[in-house]
Amino acid sequence: MSSQHTNDISDVPAVGADSAFRQQHVLRDEAPQFVLPLVVRIEKAEPPARTDALETAARAVLVLLTDERAHGEGEWARAVRDWQDARIRKVVRRARGAEWRKAETLPGVTVQGVAAQVRVFPPVPLDGWPKELAKLQVSGTDLDDPEPVAASAEPGLPVLWLNPGLDMSAGKAMAQAGHAAQLAWWELAPAERTAWQESGFRLAVRTAPRERWAELGGSGLPVVRDAGFTEIAPGSATVVADHPALRARL
Repeated sequence: MSSQHTNDISDVPAVGADSAFRQQHVLRDEAPQFVLPLVVRIEKAEPPARTDALETAARAVLVLLTDERAHGEGEWARAVRDWQDARIRKVVRRARGAEWRKAETLPGVTVQGVAAQVRVFPPVPLDGWPKELAKLQVSGTDLDDPEPVAASAEPGLPVLWLNPGLDMSAGKAMAQAGHAAQLAWWELAPAERTAWQESGFRLAVRTAPRERWAELGGSGLPVVRDAGFTEIAPGSATVVADHPALRARL
């Protein structure tokens, strides 16, 4: 993995070997651990489509990273810096009805997809979730795509390729897609970041064809490797972030 975490989101690509997604025990393991909470709205009658939810979660992470409150002296800046100084954890929980309405009262940003809604909150200590979020369920985020999803994305669109050999719940996959979007963001130059942000962080999430996964993983594009806290084995490659600007440098 080639991305390096920084103390803040800077104006230069964060490229290096000390990625926040590395598996080795490093100094950041000794730092207080923080987590980025994401809550997906899943109403019983009209749950969102899986791919829509994954894409919306990835965009939500980018929206949080570029929010003015996450920079400089902003009210979220310290929490974001502390989060990035430790391992970059994300946890997705689900809410509906009154739970969702309570979640919306907390500081954060709601990102709208085609139909999916994901609210992202500033990072919190691993054991210090707000009570309104702590009681929300992690399980129950198994979503489906009611209609077939095109195997390929629109030309020129950043694509987050999921490992076809892993079986992840929608919640787990949403967190992994968020990791991949963040890795891609770190590696972009200022003008490339601006262009992506001005597009509304348009992107696609697709499951990679099995015959392409090895090539994608060895291409030099950012690869997310899971810490193994839930669902899958430690060190598993989960997502490859295929941004056109990064591919052009290969």
